[in-house]
Formats: sequence, structure tokens, C-alpha cells
Amino acid sequence: MKMTILCLIGLLALSACSPTVPAQQAATSAAPQPYVLKNTEVRDIHAQVLNRDYQVFVGLPDDYAEHPDKTYPVLFVTDADYAFPLIRSIARRVGNHGEDLQPFILVGLSYAKGDTGTFSRNRDYTPTKGGLGENADGKPYIYGEAAAYRAFIKDEVFPLIAKTYRADMAHKIFAGHSYGGLLGADILLSDPGMFESYILSSPSLWFDDRVIFAREAAYAQTHKDLSARVFMATGGYEVVGPDKRNNTTNDLVADMHAMEKTLKARGYPHLKVQSEVIEGEDHLTVAPDIITRGLLWALGTK
Repeated sequence: MKMTILCLIGLLALSACSPTVPAQQAATSAAPQPYVLKNTEVRDIHAQVLNRDYQVFVGLPDDYAEHPDKTYPVLFVTDADYAFPLIRSIARRVGNHGEDLQPFILVGLSYAKGDTGTFSRNRDYTPTKGGLGENADGKPYIYGEAAAYRAFIKDEVFPLIAKTYRADMAHKIFAGHSYGGLLGADILLSDPGMFESYILSSPSLWFDDRVIFAREAAYAQTHKDLSARVFMATGGYEVVGPDKRNNTTNDLVADMHAMEKTLKARGYPHLKVQSEVIEGEDHLTVAPDIITRGLLWALGTK
């Protein structure tokens, strides 16, 4: 019996010294890997005129490699850190493998490197310097560089996408939420041909005493047409009210309806504009719903 116990102890000792690690233990001890969205790429780009560095996130359709001669419509979206993975997920869910949604290339426009998202979007997405003057990271916010940022998209991002991917650049779609929607409205009234379709999600048309309405009036004075398709939507709570989900100062629903009414009253022969209020949603919760409806509106097959 004593010999048997000694042998068992010896075997256990040898086992403890053995370099063999159980498979389950080896799997859990391996270094974790980053999660990567399938068929996506990230490209660095230096904005020459702005002298800032950005990234573009690119999502390719599932059948991209299978059809080397096929071109695809392109959806450009602001606030890429949030919106890019959201749209990828929504498109895969509602697309029904190309049956209900045309496959498309997704391009996410990131914030400037070294800036917080708030600082970058306040500067790049607003048309005038009429900001609120808050501070971020010890430096004052900057507003009013939408024109320069628009030029960066047109002159530098568009050529990159056209050169690198099989993109149908005649079928470009813009999508943006809040200040991103304001940027889209400013592009629509400054250079409408940049995009074929515009998805304006809860656009901040209130910015700088509703300056975008003055820009619309200026456009109308010198133009007889506005060739574009425009879909605007807001949440039902995006009005001033007592509920904690209501806005405290700005009525985005009224502004949206006012812009739609004004644009339709111009009688532009090649403008198609519609709006929608999504009940039960506020400024923070409505974006996924608007993206879903906007994708089906812009790229739906039915």
C-alpha cells in the first residue's frame, strides 16, 4: 500500500511538470483577439486642405468578391463610430440576402484623429459659427466648417472610393443624424448633385437661429430646380414638452415639416421629398428606426 501511494504521488508530480496543457485551458489562456466585422476595411486619409487626418470605414456587400464585374450603389454616413456598425447590422437583417434591399457599399466618415467625436462633429457638420461655445478637453468648440468638410468629401473621399472599389458613383446616398442631418441639408442646398438621395435623420435645422432656412431661400432665388430625393424623419418625442424624453428647447418635428412644406412649395420639377414622424421615439432612440426606413426607401427592391 505504501508503495502504491508513493507511485501515485510520483505520477501526479510528473503530470504537474508536464508541458502538456489541457485544450480548454489553452483556449482560455490565449490572448483575446479583436472583433472584426466581416467584409470591412479601414483606410486612413489625410485631408489636404483641412490638414487633418481622418479614417473611412468601408463595408463591402457579401457578394462583392463573387461578382467582379458588378458595381454597387454607395451609402456615405456621418458619425461612423456609431452609425457604421449599426447600418451593417440593419442592412444584413432587412436586406434578406438581396431580395428586399439592393447590396451596397457602405462608407463611414469618421471623426478627425485626435479630436473627440463631439469636437469633430461640431466643427465639421455645422454651416456657420453660431455654436454654443462649450469647452471640450480644455479647448473651445469650433463651429462652421461644413463647407470645407463638404469639399473634403467631394474632392478627396469620393476619388478614393471610386478608384479603390467597384462603386456606382452615380448612385450615391447620404445619411446623417442630428448635426449629421444638418450637414446633409447644407450639402443639399449648396451642391445637391453630390448625392442622388439624402436620408436626413432628426436634422438639427434649428442650428444658429434656423440659418438653414435662410440658405434654402438663397438657393431658391438663383435656381429653378433641385434634383434630389430627400427622406426626413424625426421621433415623436422630438418636440418641446414636459416628458423627460421631450426636447427642452427645439421642436425638430415642426422644423422638419416646415422645411418639407417650403421645398415642395418651390415646385422644383426634379425634387422628391417626404417626411415621417416615428411615434414613441426620441432623439437618441429614433436613429436605428430611421436608418431602417431610410435604407428601404433608398435601396429597397419593392
